Amino acid sequence: MTSTSLEKSKPSLASYFARFRELALIAFIVLLVALISLRNPNFLTFTNFKDILLDISILVMVALAQGMIIITRGIDLSVASMLGLIAMMTGFVIKAYPETPPILAMLLGMALGAVLGSINGLIITIGRVPPIIATLGTLSIYRGLVFLYSNGTWINAYEMSPAFKQVAKGTPLALPNLVIVALLVAALVYMFVNYTQPGRDIYALGTNPDAAKISGIRTMRTTFMVYVISGLMCGLAGVMWASRFEAAQTNTALGFELQTVAAAVIGGVSMMGGIGTVPGILLGALLLGVIQNGLTLSGISPFWQLAVQGFLILLAVVADSTIQQRIKRTMLRGVVK
Repeated sequence: MTSTSLEKSKPSLASYFARFRELALIAFIVLLVALISLRNPNFLTFTNFKDILLDISILVMVALAQGMIIITRGIDLSVASMLGLIAMMTGFVIKAYPETPPILAMLLGMALGAVLGSINGLIITIGRVPPIIATLGTLSIYRGLVFLYSNGTWINAYEMSPAFKQVAKGTPLALPNLVIVALLVAALVYMFVNYTQPGRDIYALGTNPDAAKISGIRTMRTTFMVYVISGLMCGLAGVMWASRFEAAQTNTALGFELQTVAAAVIGGVSMMGGIGTVPGILLGALLLGVIQNGLTLSGISPFWQLAVQGFLILLAVVADSTIQQRIKRTMLRGVVK
């Protein structure tokens, strides 16, 4: 096998295992739904399924951004703090200016998110700080800014305009706006990573950073880009969070970063970089939503939800490592032949 054919075999093998993993996730979700439905018939209803979609919509938006970052061999631990800060800042704007158009609030949140994401990107690319350290630091900084900006106060439902409350919960197309926005974001991300050069550069950077740099890809620009995208997503998610829950609190989205990593990794995004799909991340988020909803309906303590998430992350990482080793063995056998 020539070196050229070897390079061509890598994405095909990775794609094969990605499809297998997605099919396995679908089968597991169907089995889980069937088991929960046997225990609680109220689970398998349109209303409850709509609630599950509503619950995971914000997770989907942020997990898609987290997935792109992990594909580049990075991680963003500050997503929950960015979301919380933007939810609080947007809440104060709506409180002070109730006539603010909802679309303007969304654009404002995304602009603020882009600024916060740019700070992460600059620290990582210009400052040469490892992503896990950089975003661990900004996690604390951004969360501290929530307290500093709000002075410890909360924004409550009666302080928000009716129009803003309907941004997430309005149902013009039978589904809540939040679900529709999440689906649109997923479609845009799918088109971006599959049909644009910057999107393909994300995979190239994660597969082999040195080879990507030699081939002419601006690795620093690509790295900076994914963190800005993460900020944009968190900005939009922060506005939607404040609208959906009709509140902005100092502990908004606390610990949410674990769920975004879980959704991405369970959905097949490799912690080693270079592998991951939008459908996989959607399925990972859906699985978490089904588990959370099923445990809640079954009256099981919410603390078990964290335990289940941790177990699924470990299981996904072990599966990913096994898949990577199998790909390497398959490639080595091809080289020997």
